[in-house]
Amino acid sequence: MGIKFNKKPIITVVGVAWCAFQLYIGFFGVLSPMQQRPVHLAFALILTYLTKPVSKKLDADKLYIDQIICIIFSVVFAAYMYQHAKALSMNIGVYTAFEVFLGAVILVLVIEGARRLTGMGLITIGIVFLIYAYVGPYMPGPIRHPGASLPKIFTFSALTTESIFGTCIDACSTFIFLFVLYAKILEKTGGGQVFIDVACSLVGQVRGGPAKVAVVASGLFGSISGSAVANVVGTGTFTIPLMKKIGYKSEFSGAVEAVASSGGQFMPPIMGASAFLIAEIVGIPYWTVAACALVPAVLYYLAVFFMVDFEAGKTNLTGMKPEDMPRTRDVLKKGWPSLVSPVVLIVLLAGLQWSPAKAAVWSIVVAFVICMINKNTRMNGKQIIETMVEGAVGALETCVACAAVGIVVGSITLTGLALKLSSLLITASGGHLIVLMLLTMIACVIMGMGLPTVACYVVLASMIAPALIKMGVLPIAAHLFIFYFGIISAITPPVALASMVAAGIAKAPFIKTSIQALKLGAAAFVLPFMFVLNPALILQGGVLEVIQCVFTATVGIFSMSVMLEGYFLERLPVWQRVVFGAAAITLIIPETFTDVLGVAIFIVGVLLQLIDRKRARAALGQ
Repeated sequence: MGIKFNKKPIITVVGVAWCAFQLYIGFFGVLSPMQQRPVHLAFALILTYLTKPVSKKLDADKLYIDQIICIIFSVVFAAYMYQHAKALSMNIGVYTAFEVFLGAVILVLVIEGARRLTGMGLITIGIVFLIYAYVGPYMPGPIRHPGASLPKIFTFSALTTESIFGTCIDACSTFIFLFVLYAKILEKTGGGQVFIDVACSLVGQVRGGPAKVAVVASGLFGSISGSAVANVVGTGTFTIPLMKKIGYKSEFSGAVEAVASSGGQFMPPIMGASAFLIAEIVGIPYWTVAACALVPAVLYYLAVFFMVDFEAGKTNLTGMKPEDMPRTRDVLKKGWPSLVSPVVLIVLLAGLQWSPAKAAVWSIVVAFVICMINKNTRMNGKQIIETMVEGAVGALETCVACAAVGIVVGSITLTGLALKLSSLLITASGGHLIVLMLLTMIACVIMGMGLPTVACYVVLASMIAPALIKMGVLPIAAHLFIFYFGIISAITPPVALASMVAAGIAKAPFIKTSIQALKLGAAAFVLPFMFVLNPALILQGGVLEVIQCVFTATVGIFSMSVMLEGYFLERLPVWQRVVFGAAAITLIIPETFTDVLGVAIFIVGVLLQLIDRKRARAALGQ
């Protein structure tokens, strides 16, 4: 039985209190780990259990007994851990019976909360790893370990900074939440629409304009949004109908948006907030991560841009009508206030090299001040509160998923699985780097399916990246490699969440949309191999080496796009597609000889297309 009453005031109070807590930390500095992280997680769990009943079939407006119990336990564990933070931090493994029970409760709360928010995928992984930690002595030789007792598993998972309250939830409580809140404020004050309008004014009039609008707008907004799915919803509701209106097929329209939105997670400066985690785990400055990620991200979007252009040329699609297009001058004149805070954010992060939390909180302040000064975006008290609550609710999936991922990371630490898995991958590859990368790619795509961006990266960084590093891959290249393939799982069947949401908006078959998305996003499957084999692509090398690598990679990506679409200046016969395919393959290999050969093959392909175009025009002239 459930109690039906108006939960909105309680959700509002909790959401605003959570935002206030996070802004306080952003302004005045972090608390001790065992105070800040449990309180942060408790807010997330309370909101989760307030808004999500145990089953979707139940009335969401009612509050059921299980929700009440879970909320009470969330308050209890946060209060206890806040009060006993120092003792828990100094604990050497001796816990009271109550603390063992509390650890078990926290574990159950996190697992069930993640199930209600993200489904069975993530918690299935977590439960498998917990079982593995317990049954270690009975596992096969290569992955056998001494095993851990249930009390040990409960306390290690929930009462230390190695698991649930580890690096992932630390990042979430320190700055990821703030970036989610910032994205929501930017959206509410018209920033998202300005990105779309700017993209429309720049590329809307060219061949296949609306698809290019989707590519540009999703790249701009996706870097900040932190979620491929949220990006699809935010920009796709505008771009997908536009693409369909000028003649793109429904599945192609959905695929363009899914691919462009997923790529936002690769794009500096924010990279879905993962750039800061990569910097922390690899041990390099944030701006170095952003610089390394920039060229591959631009190449990814160039590939998508090329392919939508060739598709438009192949099907004779025009741009947007002049009357439907905003003028750049008008967009900037009206919308420039919404662009001030993103510029401030980039300056603070990359220019002044402030911490992510400090940069985020001051960007929020700037965004808020600008919106209050501008009469077109000014919010009243009710709207401010609603924005804070929406920001808090929008952060739930990421926050609880980060806690659930901590279970996986903790089990890996407790059992020493990372070293074992690295050895297994290297053994299975026979010591060949290319084979290892292929195995790693498959593992990343499978394990990344259905996971939020940050959670996905942390799991893969713990389990997969060490194998690549052991084989001599640069740490930043290894982490970007697994990051790319974890993110691209958003468009990889059978899960393909970004493709699924885009297909729903486009009213297109999911499978057809996913297949189109795989084709459009092919660059994401190639670029990681390119920058691992030739780190000059991530700016690791001399100036001339970097210039050569970027140039040949651009030509290679262009050739691959031509080959996949079967169109350049004219439609390509199969044998000409093979020519461009050969150019793409040779340009991927990081050798001067293959670069020269690839460029030569590419030039041959271009010449063949020029001849075909001349013949086609001559035929029309007759």
